[in-house]
Amino acid sequence: MQKLIGILICLILSSCDEGKKPLEGATEWQKEMNAMFKDASRSPLLAKDRKEFSGLDFFSYDQKFKVNAKLQRTPDTEFFKMKTNTDDVSEERVYGILSFEMGGLKHKLNVYQGKENLQTEGLEDHLFLPFLDLTNGGKTYGGGRYIDLKIPKGDHIEIDFNTAYNPYCAYNERYSCPIVPRENFLNIKVEAGLKAFKSEK
Repeated sequence: MQKLIGILICLILSSCDEGKKPLEGATEWQKEMNAMFKDASRSPLLAKDRKEFSGLDFFSYDQKFKVNAKLQRTPDTEFFKMKTNTDDVSEERVYGILSFEMGGLKHKLNVYQGKENLQTEGLEDHLFLPFLDLTNGGKTYGGGRYIDLKIPKGDHIEIDFNTAYNPYCAYNERYSCPIVPRENFLNIKVEAGLKAFKSEK
């Protein structure tokens, strides 16, 4: 009898949820990104795109795009005005140089520290890693992608390119987004993280 009641409850709950598409994601990060983009209070999507939104387009998670990089700190660098896609600028400094191997090649990327983050409680240890690669303009956003990192205690830092995301201006032109410096170009296809966004017409 209890088993029958359980089945009936499941059927009732299933019918109540019918028509609602659950936000999918193969990893917790993907699920969090989908939840944020669906949330009108946080989403960068235009209203018409959010209305039809059922989930972002991700590459399949690939462990080979998760690397352990050596961090060479550059403590004497000064803040500079990083250009954006608008007239605004983002004040950044090169916090350090990341060296790592990926795709059978050795790479170096500058990692940045924002002046505004230094002055914002809770973001003092935030680092900004923008990069370009050979997928840009095809499978991924033409302007490159970003990764968020935190200052490590030691001289190594884990970079998970599976968490690479698009600038908000890829979804909505009203956002001001830092332009990825050319020196942060990776001469490989980074088929990890978020793919290019296709707006609903």
